[in-house]
Amino acid sequence: MSFASPMFLWYFMPAVLAAVLVAPRSRRNGIVAVAGLAFYAVGAGPTTLLLLACMVVNYVMGPAMEPDDGEPGPKRRRRMLIGVIVFDVAVLVVWKYAGFASAQAAGLASLTGLDLPTVSFTLPIGISFYTFHHISYVVDIYRGERRALRDKVSFIAYIAMFPQLVAGPIVRYREIADQLTQPRGHRLDDIATGFPRFALGLTKKVVIADSLAPMVDACFTTPFDQMTTATAWLGAVGYTLQLYFDFSGYSDMAIGLGRMLGFTLPENFARPYSSASITEFWRRWHMSLSRWFRDYVYIPLGGNRHGARTTYRNLWIVFALVGLWHGANWTFLLWGLYHGTVLVMERRRRWVVTAAEPARRLACRALTLLIVVVGWVLFRSPDVSTALVFLRHMVVPDLAGLTDVVAASLTHQRLAILLSAALVFLLPAQPITDRHLEPVRSRPATVLRAGVMTVGLLYSTLLVTTGTFSPFLYYRF
Repeated sequence: MSFASPMFLWYFMPAVLAAVLVAPRSRRNGIVAVAGLAFYAVGAGPTTLLLLACMVVNYVMGPAMEPDDGEPGPKRRRRMLIGVIVFDVAVLVVWKYAGFASAQAAGLASLTGLDLPTVSFTLPIGISFYTFHHISYVVDIYRGERRALRDKVSFIAYIAMFPQLVAGPIVRYREIADQLTQPRGHRLDDIATGFPRFALGLTKKVVIADSLAPMVDACFTTPFDQMTTATAWLGAVGYTLQLYFDFSGYSDMAIGLGRMLGFTLPENFARPYSSASITEFWRRWHMSLSRWFRDYVYIPLGGNRHGARTTYRNLWIVFALVGLWHGANWTFLLWGLYHGTVLVMERRRRWVVTAAEPARRLACRALTLLIVVVGWVLFRSPDVSTALVFLRHMVVPDLAGLTDVVAASLTHQRLAILLSAALVFLLPAQPITDRHLEPVRSRPATVLRAGVMTVGLLYSTLLVTTGTFSPFLYYRF
């Protein structure tokens, strides 16, 4: 069930919000838990059983992770932690990567005349996200940062909270533990604050991202022998905008929904295309993922505490995992290593750009954007061959123009939306516009809320009603 579907907008969301308003505050977690499981079951079907199995294992083991003077001892706790993490990662690896690994093994075996069978599993939606939530839960308890949840309902509410269940933001347990056990705030105020943020996300997704999708698809499905420089660049820039407005739109909707339910979820974007380096880009893009890998992978590996070589190794490991986390494909691995390599180069050159150097910052922003756009070609391409064809035509120019199919997909409306969306490249790094929806007495916030709640929301709902919406891009991760 997509946030941008009539079923969600007209029935599911109003019913859940009405229940939260009417029921006592002490019942909020129960409503969120039931709604989250129902929301997931509609989209995931039988694979909901896998989510439930993972929840049972992590819930049961949670209290055993707590550090204290009694039993179990530190060594046993560490072994149990490793066991739970191995279980969580094994579930993710088997369901997400076993098919890819078996296909690669079969391909290599065919070179020697062997015929190996391949396996195929239905990929459960959101498995990458709820796996990371489970790992965060047991690790934060093991480190003594928060106590384990004894209340089953509160635990289910954390893992199955439908705003962030299938596509984030990734909420570390320590960020939300207190909110689960100590509900506070006025429910009407929460809805009044969260709904404009939700409406903004819906507008980003339906009006901009979904409008660009047919044009981007036409570019990336162009036959190799018909590819042109104009088609390649249009597809690359179009996807750069589509992905940002799709995913940041989802994050806005999730944060707004969470607020309406009484939870404050972490921000996920901070104008990433305004970055002056790739290091800064990863502090602004999918911030919850960056923080998760920093806290649970990069720092435990040693971070930057053991010299330059170890730091570079850790960066490559982290970004190889970041790439693979997005999908079982060589293109994702190459995309992750590409970003990891640029980060290592920036660290080696001690690349620092300050606001006091406006001319240099502008040049660095242009270079960073170019690096990001090239990387998105790897990310979007279905295979390495397509990516190489794209990149070759982007580097070696021709005068062939757009193909007929791509030209037909670039309607006047989509061209206007493309050019309007491209203004995001020119925005200053601060402030984060989305947060201006939240202050109650700010005049700019009032104007922005009024615009989003009238023009944006009305047009978005009209498009949803006519069926012109598509699944969120990050649903497949």
